[in-house]
Amino acid sequence: MGPEELTTLLWRERELLELLVFKLEEEHLILTSGKTRWLDNATREVSHVVERLRAATLERTAVAGEVALKWGLTDEAGLLELADGAPDGPWQEILSDHHSAMMNTVEQIRGLRDTNLQFLRAGLRSAQDTAANMATEAGTYDHRGHTSQDAVARLLDESV
Repeated sequence: MGPEELTTLLWRERELLELLVFKLEEEHLILTSGKTRWLDNATREVSHVVERLRAATLERTAVAGEVALKWGLTDEAGLLELADGAPDGPWQEILSDHHSAMMNTVEQIRGLRDTNLQFLRAGLRSAQDTAANMATEAGTYDHRGHTSQDAVARLLDESV
């Protein structure tokens, strides 16, 4: 395996990183719209892309190790170390550009992940507050002798 195969794998990894940005933005739109019906699907798609990304990263790491050894570096050399140790020619710039682009995309991913986690935590707190309020009202009766839990149960039965 040579640097050509490595760059092919780097492009594939960059495409998966961009796809992850897209999927996280989809998840964000669902969270901000309040239409959580599709949240499970969006989260599942994010997880699927993350798994594909892990596999691509492992493959790229193995090939990068082979290239590093050919260039007289240790097989654990990172992308910047590979760029620095590349022989004369275009490989230094190509590998540096890949590293820079990937780092920028990873920063986008971190930002989206953090924002989505904030929305999820807020939603969880809201659901917990609602459940706590329902539990405290469970012992009270309305004018027909029904508890608020009865009303919730009827509402759930009607919606199914």
